[in-house]
Amino acid sequence: MNQNTVFSKQVGIKYPIICGAMYPCSNPELVAAASEAGGIGIIQPLSMVFAHKHDFRKGMQFIKSLTKKPVGLNIITEKSSKLYEDRMKLWLDIALEEGVRFFVTSLGNPKWVVDKANAVGGIVYHDVTERKWAEKALESGVHGVICVNNRAGGHAGELSLESLYKDLESLNIPIICAGGVSDKKTYDEALSLGYAGVQMGTRFIATKECNAHQDYKNAILKATSQDIVLTEKISGVPVSVIKTEYIEKIGTKANPITKYLLKHKKMKHWMRLYYTLQAVWKLKRASLEGSGYKDYWQAGKSVDGCNSILTTKEVIDGMVS
Repeated sequence: MNQNTVFSKQVGIKYPIICGAMYPCSNPELVAAASEAGGIGIIQPLSMVFAHKHDFRKGMQFIKSLTKKPVGLNIITEKSSKLYEDRMKLWLDIALEEGVRFFVTSLGNPKWVVDKANAVGGIVYHDVTERKWAEKALESGVHGVICVNNRAGGHAGELSLESLYKDLESLNIPIICAGGVSDKKTYDEALSLGYAGVQMGTRFIATKECNAHQDYKNAILKATSQDIVLTEKISGVPVSVIKTEYIEKIGTKANPITKYLLKHKKMKHWMRLYYTLQAVWKLKRASLEGSGYKDYWQAGKSVDGCNSILTTKEVIDGMVS
Protein backbone atom coordinates (compact mmCIF):
# COMPACT_ATOMS: atom_id res chain seq x y z
CA MET A 1 0.00 0.00 0.00
CA ASN A 2 1.40 3.38 -1.04
CA GLN A 3 1.76 5.59 2.05
CA ASN A 4 3.03 8.56 0.03
CA THR A 5 -0.28 10.21 -0.84
CA VAL A 6 -1.06 13.77 -1.87
CA PHE A 7 -2.09 14.44 1.74
CA SER A 8 1.08 13.09 3.35
CA LYS A 9 3.12 15.16 0.86
CA GLN A 10 1.12 18.31 1.60
CA VAL A 11 1.56 18.02 5.35
CA GLY A 12 5.07 16.56 5.36
CA ILE A 13 4.43 13.32 7.22
CA LYS A 14 5.46 9.70 6.65
CA TYR A 15 2.05 8.05 6.87
CA PRO A 16 -1.34 9.55 5.89
CA ILE A 17 -2.84 8.97 9.34
CA ILE A 18 -4.46 11.68 11.45
CA CYS A 19 -5.01 11.31 15.18
CA GLY A 20 -8.21 13.32 15.18
CA ALA A 21 -8.96 16.15 17.60
CA MET A 22 -11.01 14.73 20.47
CA TYR A 23 -12.52 16.59 23.36
CA PRO A 24 -11.51 15.74 26.04
CA CYS A 25 -9.16 12.94 24.99
CA SER A 26 -6.53 14.88 23.01
CA ASN A 27 -3.96 15.29 25.76
CA PRO A 28 -0.58 16.68 24.60
CA GLU A 29 1.25 13.37 25.07
CA LEU A 30 -1.15 11.61 22.68
CA VAL A 31 -0.92 14.36 20.06
CA ALA A 32 2.88 14.26 20.16
CA ALA A 33 3.02 10.45 20.08
CA ALA A 34 0.91 10.28 16.90
CA SER A 35 3.19 12.72 15.11
CA GLU A 36 6.36 11.08 16.40
CA ALA A 37 5.11 7.72 15.07
CA GLY A 38 4.82 9.10 11.54
CA GLY A 39 1.22 10.30 11.41
CA ILE A 40 0.00 13.69 12.61
CA GLY A 41 -1.65 14.53 15.90
CA ILE A 42 -4.26 17.28 16.03
CA ILE A 43 -4.47 19.65 19.00
CA GLN A 44 -7.97 20.28 20.32
CA PRO A 45 -7.74 23.67 22.09
CA LEU A 46 -10.44 23.15 24.72
CA SER A 47 -8.98 19.77 25.55
CA MET A 48 -5.60 21.43 26.01
CA VAL A 49 -6.66 24.32 28.24
CA PHE A 50 -9.80 23.10 30.03
CA ALA A 51 -9.54 19.33 30.29
CA HIS A 52 -5.75 19.10 30.74
CA LYS A 53 -5.05 22.49 32.35
CA HIS A 54 -2.27 23.75 30.06
CA ASP A 55 -1.75 27.34 29.08
CA PHE A 56 -2.26 27.12 25.32
CA ARG A 57 1.17 28.36 24.25
CA LYS A 58 2.98 26.41 26.95
CA GLY A 59 1.01 23.31 26.03
CA MET A 60 2.11 23.68 22.43
CA GLN A 61 5.69 24.14 23.50
CA PHE A 62 5.39 21.00 25.64
CA ILE A 63 4.26 19.06 22.56
CA LYS A 64 7.21 20.47 20.61
CA SER A 65 9.52 19.19 23.36
CA LEU A 66 8.15 15.67 22.74
CA THR A 67 8.33 15.69 18.94
CA LYS A 68 9.92 17.81 16.25
CA LYS A 69 7.51 16.47 13.65
CA PRO A 70 4.43 18.33 12.33
CA VAL A 71 1.31 18.65 14.46
CA GLY A 72 -2.03 20.18 13.53
CA LEU A 73 -4.71 22.30 15.18
CA ASN A 74 -8.48 21.94 15.20
CA ILE A 75 -10.39 25.21 14.78
CA ILE A 76 -14.16 25.30 15.30
CA THR A 77 -15.46 28.09 13.08
CA GLU A 78 -19.12 28.07 14.15
CA LYS A 79 -20.26 31.52 15.35
CA SER A 80 -22.44 30.66 18.35
CA SER A 81 -20.31 32.71 20.76
CA LYS A 82 -18.31 35.89 20.05
CA LEU A 83 -16.13 35.17 23.08
CA TYR A 84 -15.33 31.67 21.85
CA GLU A 85 -14.74 32.91 18.31
CA ASP A 86 -12.26 35.50 19.57
CA ARG A 87 -10.50 32.84 21.65
CA MET A 88 -10.24 30.58 18.61
CA LYS A 89 -8.67 33.41 16.61
CA LEU A 90 -6.14 33.97 19.39
CA TRP A 91 -5.29 30.26 19.51
CA LEU A 92 -4.83 30.22 15.74
CA ASP A 93 -2.40 33.15 15.92
CA ILE A 94 -0.42 31.44 18.68
CA ALA A 95 -0.32 28.17 16.74
CA LEU A 96 1.00 29.96 13.67
CA GLU A 97 3.67 31.64 15.77
CA GLU A 98 4.65 28.24 17.17
CA GLY A 99 5.07 26.79 13.69
CA VAL A 100 1.82 24.87 13.11
CA ARG A 101 0.99 24.65 9.41
CA PHE A 102 -1.86 22.13 9.24
CA PHE A 103 -5.38 22.99 10.36
CA VAL A 104 -8.60 21.02 10.57
CA THR A 105 -11.70 23.22 10.62
CA SER A 106 -15.20 22.17 11.55
CA LEU A 107 -18.62 23.83 11.45
CA GLY A 108 -19.13 27.28 10.01
CA ASN A 109 -17.16 29.10 7.32
CA PRO A 110 -13.40 28.32 7.40
CA LYS A 111 -12.35 31.22 5.13
CA TRP A 112 -10.71 33.30 7.88
CA VAL A 113 -8.58 30.29 8.82
CA VAL A 114 -7.70 29.63 5.18
CA ASP A 115 -6.65 33.24 4.67
CA LYS A 116 -4.26 33.19 7.64
CA ALA A 117 -2.89 29.74 6.76
CA ASN A 118 -2.31 30.66 3.11
CA ALA A 119 -0.25 33.66 4.14
CA VAL A 120 2.39 31.31 5.61
CA GLY A 121 2.01 28.32 3.29
CA GLY A 122 -0.32 26.42 5.59
CA ILE A 123 -2.83 23.70 4.70
CA VAL A 124 -6.50 23.62 5.77
CA TYR A 125 -8.86 20.63 5.65
CA HIS A 126 -12.54 20.96 6.58
CA ASP A 127 -14.81 18.36 8.21
CA VAL A 128 -17.80 17.47 6.01
CA THR A 129 -20.57 14.89 6.08
CA GLU A 130 -21.91 15.34 2.53
CA ARG A 131 -21.10 16.92 -0.81
CA LYS A 132 -22.90 20.24 -0.31
CA TRP A 133 -20.71 21.07 2.70
CA ALA A 134 -17.60 20.07 0.77
CA GLU A 135 -18.57 22.43 -2.04
CA LYS A 136 -19.10 25.29 0.42
CA ALA A 137 -15.72 24.59 2.01
CA LEU A 138 -14.05 24.63 -1.40
CA GLU A 139 -15.58 28.05 -2.07
CA SER A 140 -13.71 29.19 1.05
CA GLY A 141 -10.43 27.88 -0.38
CA VAL A 142 -9.74 24.77 1.72
CA HIS A 143 -7.08 22.39 0.41
CA GLY A 144 -8.94 19.16 1.18
CA VAL A 145 -11.80 17.68 3.18
CA ILE A 146 -12.21 15.16 5.97
CA CYS A 147 -15.24 13.00 5.23
CA VAL A 148 -17.04 12.02 8.42
CA ASN A 149 -19.06 8.88 7.70
CA ASN A 150 -21.71 6.93 9.58
CA ARG A 151 -19.18 4.82 11.49
CA ALA A 152 -17.43 7.78 13.10
CA GLY A 153 -17.43 8.70 16.76
CA GLY A 154 -18.62 12.09 17.96
CA HIS A 155 -20.92 13.84 15.47
CA ALA A 156 -21.14 11.09 12.87
CA GLY A 157 -22.39 11.54 9.32
CA GLU A 158 -25.21 9.64 7.65
CA LEU A 159 -23.42 8.16 4.63
CA SER A 160 -21.21 5.09 4.46
CA LEU A 161 -17.48 5.23 3.85
CA GLU A 162 -17.98 4.07 0.27
CA SER A 163 -20.97 6.31 -0.55
CA LEU A 164 -19.30 9.42 0.79
CA TYR A 165 -16.20 8.84 -1.30
CA LYS A 166 -18.23 8.28 -4.46
CA ASP A 167 -20.20 11.48 -3.83
CA LEU A 168 -17.06 13.59 -3.45
CA GLU A 169 -14.64 11.86 -5.82
CA SER A 170 -15.45 14.14 -8.77
CA LEU A 171 -14.41 17.24 -6.80
CA ASN A 172 -10.80 16.22 -7.49
CA ILE A 173 -9.44 17.22 -4.09
CA PRO A 174 -7.68 15.18 -1.39
CA ILE A 175 -10.28 13.33 0.67
CA ILE A 176 -9.64 11.89 4.13
CA CYS A 177 -11.71 9.03 5.54
CA ALA A 178 -13.01 9.61 9.08
CA GLY A 179 -14.91 6.77 10.69
CA GLY A 180 -14.62 3.01 10.86
CA VAL A 181 -10.83 2.76 10.62
CA SER A 182 -8.93 1.13 13.48
CA ASP A 183 -6.68 -1.59 12.03
CA LYS A 184 -4.66 -2.57 8.98
CA LYS A 185 -7.63 -4.12 7.16
CA THR A 186 -9.86 -1.05 7.37
CA TYR A 187 -6.92 1.29 6.70
CA ASP A 188 -5.96 -0.58 3.52
CA GLU A 189 -9.60 -0.62 2.39
CA ALA A 190 -9.87 3.16 2.73
CA LEU A 191 -6.68 3.85 0.77
CA SER A 192 -7.57 1.26 -1.88
CA LEU A 193 -10.89 3.00 -2.44
CA GLY A 194 -9.05 6.24 -3.19
CA TYR A 195 -8.91 8.14 0.07
CA ALA A 196 -5.73 10.18 0.52
CA GLY A 197 -5.56 9.25 4.20
CA VAL A 198 -7.54 8.38 7.30
CA GLN A 199 -8.51 10.12 10.51
CA MET A 200 -8.89 7.98 13.61
CA GLY A 201 -10.12 8.80 17.08
CA THR A 202 -11.54 5.80 18.93
CA ARG A 203 -8.49 3.58 18.32
CA PHE A 204 -6.20 6.27 19.78
CA ILE A 205 -8.27 6.58 22.96
CA ALA A 206 -7.36 2.97 23.72
CA THR A 207 -3.63 3.72 23.80
CA LYS A 208 -1.12 4.09 26.59
CA GLU A 209 -0.45 7.76 25.82
CA CYS A 210 -4.09 8.79 26.05
CA ASN A 211 -4.93 9.73 29.64
CA ALA A 212 -8.63 8.90 29.46
CA HIS A 213 -9.79 6.85 32.45
CA GLN A 214 -9.11 3.12 32.31
CA ASP A 215 -12.86 2.46 32.55
CA TYR A 216 -13.34 4.37 29.29
CA LYS A 217 -10.58 2.41 27.55
CA ASN A 218 -11.97 -0.90 28.84
CA ALA A 219 -15.42 0.04 27.55
CA ILE A 220 -13.94 0.56 24.07
CA LEU A 221 -12.19 -2.83 24.18
CA LYS A 222 -15.38 -4.54 25.33
CA ALA A 223 -17.76 -2.85 22.89
CA THR A 224 -18.70 -3.95 19.39
CA SER A 225 -20.19 -1.79 16.66
CA GLN A 226 -23.61 -2.99 17.80
CA ASP A 227 -23.05 -1.18 21.10
CA ILE A 228 -22.58 2.23 19.44
CA VAL A 229 -25.72 4.37 19.55
CA LEU A 230 -26.59 7.94 18.66
CA THR A 231 -27.69 10.21 21.50
CA GLU A 232 -29.09 13.74 21.27
CA LYS A 233 -28.72 14.28 25.02
CA ILE A 234 -25.18 15.70 24.86
CA SER A 235 -25.31 18.37 22.19
CA GLY A 236 -28.86 18.37 20.90
CA VAL A 237 -27.80 16.61 17.68
CA PRO A 238 -26.84 12.94 17.31
CA VAL A 239 -23.50 11.95 18.86
CA SER A 240 -22.04 8.43 18.75
CA VAL A 241 -21.50 6.91 22.20
CA ILE A 242 -21.11 3.51 23.78
CA LYS A 243 -24.43 2.19 25.05
CA THR A 244 -24.22 1.89 28.83
CA GLU A 245 -26.79 1.37 31.57
CA TYR A 246 -26.86 5.13 32.07
CA ILE A 247 -27.51 5.82 28.36
CA GLU A 248 -30.32 3.25 28.33
CA LYS A 249 -31.82 4.77 31.47
CA ILE A 250 -32.02 8.37 30.23
CA GLY A 251 -32.82 7.59 26.59
CA THR A 252 -31.22 9.06 23.50
CA LYS A 253 -33.74 11.59 22.17
CA ALA A 254 -33.80 15.34 22.81
CA ASN A 255 -37.21 16.67 23.82
CA PRO A 256 -39.43 18.40 21.19
CA ILE A 257 -38.86 21.89 22.64
CA THR A 258 -35.08 21.48 22.40
CA LYS A 259 -35.35 20.30 18.80
CA TYR A 260 -37.52 23.28 17.92
CA LEU A 261 -35.16 25.79 19.50
CA LEU A 262 -32.14 24.24 17.76
CA LYS A 263 -33.80 24.98 14.42
CA HIS A 264 -35.15 28.42 15.37
CA LYS A 265 -33.55 31.22 13.35
CA LYS A 266 -32.84 33.44 16.36
CA MET A 267 -32.51 30.89 19.15
CA LYS A 268 -30.39 28.19 17.53
CA HIS A 269 -27.04 29.86 18.29
CA TRP A 270 -27.93 30.29 21.96
CA MET A 271 -29.08 26.68 22.20
CA ARG A 272 -25.87 25.46 20.56
CA LEU A 273 -23.85 27.51 23.02
CA TYR A 274 -25.83 26.07 25.94
CA TYR A 275 -25.33 22.53 24.72
CA THR A 276 -21.65 23.15 23.99
CA LEU A 277 -21.03 24.33 27.56
CA GLN A 278 -23.01 21.40 28.94
CA ALA A 279 -21.12 18.91 26.77
CA VAL A 280 -17.73 20.37 27.71
CA TRP A 281 -18.45 19.68 31.38
CA LYS A 282 -20.16 16.29 31.01
CA LEU A 283 -17.61 14.77 28.61
CA LYS A 284 -14.66 15.96 30.65
CA ARG A 285 -15.94 14.32 33.83
CA ALA A 286 -17.00 11.11 32.09
CA SER A 287 -13.62 10.74 30.37
CA LEU A 288 -11.41 11.49 33.36
CA GLU A 289 -13.47 10.12 36.24
CA GLY A 290 -14.58 6.82 34.76
CA SER A 291 -17.72 4.82 35.40
CA GLY A 292 -18.44 6.53 38.71
CA TYR A 293 -19.81 9.46 36.72
CA LYS A 294 -22.54 9.47 34.07
CA ASP A 295 -21.15 7.26 31.33
CA TYR A 296 -20.99 9.53 28.27
CA TRP A 297 -18.23 7.68 26.44
CA GLN A 298 -17.88 8.82 22.85
CA ALA A 299 -16.74 6.15 20.40
CA GLY A 300 -17.29 5.11 16.80
CA LYS A 301 -18.06 1.76 15.24
CA SER A 302 -14.35 1.22 14.74
CA VAL A 303 -14.44 -0.32 18.24
CA ASP A 304 -14.61 -3.61 16.33
CA GLY A 305 -10.88 -3.25 15.62
CA CYS A 306 -9.89 -2.20 19.16
CA ASN A 307 -8.86 -5.34 21.00
CA SER A 308 -6.00 -4.25 23.24
CA ILE A 309 -4.37 -1.18 24.70
CA LEU A 310 -1.25 -0.43 22.67
CA THR A 311 1.20 2.41 22.36
CA THR A 312 0.35 4.92 19.66
CA LYS A 313 3.41 3.79 17.72
CA GLU A 314 2.25 0.18 17.87
CA VAL A 315 -1.15 1.20 16.49
CA ILE A 316 0.36 3.07 13.54
CA ASP A 317 3.08 0.51 12.86
CA GLY A 318 0.46 -2.24 12.82
CA MET A 319 -1.56 -0.40 10.20
CA VAL A 320 1.26 0.41 7.80
CA SER A 321 3.38 -2.74 8.14
